[in-house]
Amino acid sequence: MAVRHRLIKASPGAVWAVLADGHRYAQWVVGTARSEPVHGRWPDLGAAIRFEVRLGPARWANNTVVRRCEEGAALELEAYADPLGTARIAIELRPWGEHCLVILDEHPLQGAGGRLHNTGFEALIQLRHRTMLARLARLCENGGPEGRPRPDRSATVGGADHA
Repeated sequence: MAVRHRLIKASPGAVWAVLADGHRYAQWVVGTARSEPVHGRWPDLGAAIRFEVRLGPARWANNTVVRRCEEGAALELEAYADPLGTARIAIELRPWGEHCLVILDEHPLQGAGGRLHNTGFEALIQLRHRTMLARLARLCENGGPEGRPRPDRSATVGGADHA
């Protein structure tokens, strides 16, 4: 099972804001070229986004469905990757001081991906996770590729600033 974590120097609220935007999925998920919500309200339970994978001139469209959502704390997804099958992707957010510890856990659920899963495949998933978490950190810490800081509305609790 591929589990990786990263301390993101942003609040859990700022990280959740990126995860909760289905249009931004392709900005941090490695292997996706674009994404758009197609069913329900992302990231509500059962909501889905369509994402596109490109490999040279070839393009595949697949869906990711929300299987569990605890707003601001946990998001579990089932990603469909035809012809490989499906994978479970679980993202947990933990407050860590003023920052956010993100724990990413992914493993195949159904189809050929599960049958092909081995230590070599696991190493590739770890590399993918490293890049995904780095992209997520960049979006949350710097506001994305433009480098514009995002306002962090979760830094105040009950109207009072906390150090």
